[in-house]
Amino acid sequence: KAFVYNEPIVVAPVADTGKMINPKTASASAVHKPVIGSVDSDGKKTSLSSNQKNEIFVDILERLSVLFSNNGYVLNSTIDGCIQMKSYLAGNPQLRLALNEDLAIGRNTTTSYGSGVTVDDINFNDCVNLSEWEHGRTLSFFPPDGEFIVLNYRMTGEFKTPFRIFPSIEEVEPNKLEISVHVRAEIPDNHFGANVSIEVPLPQSTTVATCNVVNTPGATGVNAEYVSSEKKLLWTLKKFPGCTEQTMRAKVTLSGPCTSQIRREIGPINMNFEIPMYNVSSLQVRYLRIAENMPGYTPYRWVRYVTQSSSYVCRL
Repeated sequence: KAFVYNEPIVVAPVADTGKMINPKTASASAVHKPVIGSVDSDGKKTSLSSNQKNEIFVDILERLSVLFSNNGYVLNSTIDGCIQMKSYLAGNPQLRLALNEDLAIGRNTTTSYGSGVTVDDINFNDCVNLSEWEHGRTLSFFPPDGEFIVLNYRMTGEFKTPFRIFPSIEEVEPNKLEISVHVRAEIPDNHFGANVSIEVPLPQSTTVATCNVVNTPGATGVNAEYVSSEKKLLWTLKKFPGCTEQTMRAKVTLSGPCTSQIRREIGPINMNFEIPMYNVSSLQVRYLRIAENMPGYTPYRWVRYVTQSSSYVCRL
């Protein structure tokens, strides 16, 4: 058989290959390293690398779904909460997490502690040991690597909503409306709503809308505008302090008279917010400890409470 045969040619060596290699890549031997730097060949956590702290993060995160009537009454309200963790602990020690002693599960249950925290239902991660749950509301577990959810819980019925919305609409002329949205922060004055936004959809026949805010001391980053491309009023506040009230007023001009059909195009009002270091359900982490006594082992423990709006709506 005939073969193709090429004469080999000597190629001059490249002077510096360093610039050709992407600095964000690793060497070929990196594939044999464990995914987490602080585990050994058996997958067990070992001593930490020099730049890694011995710490664990706990987030108590609650998302609120609330529906208000046009006179500010709560029609429907739900809390969807979870406790999630991210562990950077060496040695993979067992942890003990304790919640409110007066925590009751199920709407029909009554606790001997009186007015405690009641959740409708709760479910736990498979890694959680529940042997001390019934009599001490304490969980024990070996935290898996990375971020994981320890438990989910749900709470319906009455709870104190962090913000109350009071809207009003007045027809000043056949084709002119005045809309007022009054929001009251019912959280303590040492807390605040962050990155608050309130949207009010307007009729498609809107031609012009102007809005202004009755600002109160303490609120920062306040802005209200008419977004003509989406036919809505957008009111934003970087910081909405607790125990304060804010009001936005808008004058809306329509291309024709405001019929009942057009009137139904206004709203509903939608509010988005986040409240750091606050939770509505009053579920609390009493303590987070290392289960066994390990002398000299003092990890950093970071506990954070966050409340967010999931669907916070007011009918008009």
